[in-house]
Amino acid sequence: MFVAESQLQAAPALEYQNHYPFPLIPLGYAYSALEPYIDTKTMELHHDRHLKTYVDNLNAALAPYPEFHDWSLELLLTQNDVLPDAIQTAVRNNAGGVYNHNFFFSQLGKSPLKQGSILRSDIEQTFGSFANFKDAFTKAALRVFGSGYAWLSSDKLGSMQISTTANQSNPLELGLQPLFTIDVWEHAYYLKHYNVRADYVADFFKLSV
Repeated sequence: MFVAESQLQAAPALEYQNHYPFPLIPLGYAYSALEPYIDTKTMELHHDRHLKTYVDNLNAALAPYPEFHDWSLELLLTQNDVLPDAIQTAVRNNAGGVYNHNFFFSQLGKSPLKQGSILRSDIEQTFGSFANFKDAFTKAALRVFGSGYAWLSSDKLGSMQISTTANQSNPLELGLQPLFTIDVWEHAYYLKHYNVRADYVADFFKLSV
C-alpha cells in the first residue's frame, strides 16, 4: 500500500526552534488534560523533568561545538557519525530523547487516529481494519523489552509498517518517517498503571481515537 504525500503530514508537527539551543517545548495543553487515562503527576514529571533532562544534556553536549549549532534534531540523529567521536553517543541518546518526547507529547490530545482522519483511513487500508492495526500495535508495544517505543512509520515509498526501538532510538535512524508512537518507558505510566503496561496501552488508545 502506498501512502499519499498528504498522509505523511498527518504526523504531529514539530514546530519550534529546531537547532541549538534546543528549547523545552510547552505541552500545549494542561497537565491534567489527559485524565483519567494519563494522570497529572505523570505528565508533570514526564515533561518537566525527564524531557527537560534530555534537552539540557543535548545542549550541554553541543555547546562547545558551534559548527553544529545550526543542525536540526533530525540531522543530528541521521548524520550522527559526522559528529566528533566524543559527543556521538551523548547526542544520539539525548537528541533521540528530545525528538521522541516532542513527537509523543504533540500527538496526545489530538486524537490522531480518529475516525475519518487521513491517517486512520490509510491504516485501515494497510492493515485491513483498525482493529487489526490496534492489535498489532499493542503487541509491538508490549514486546518492547525494558524501555523504548512502538512506532507506526512510513518508508520512502510510503509503505506503512509497525516497529519498535529501544531506549531513545527512533525510525529516522533507519530512514523511516515516524507517523505515530507510544512511549513505553515505565516513567510514562508507572504512577497510575504501575507495571501493567497493557492497561497503559489500552488507555493510550482511548486518547488516540
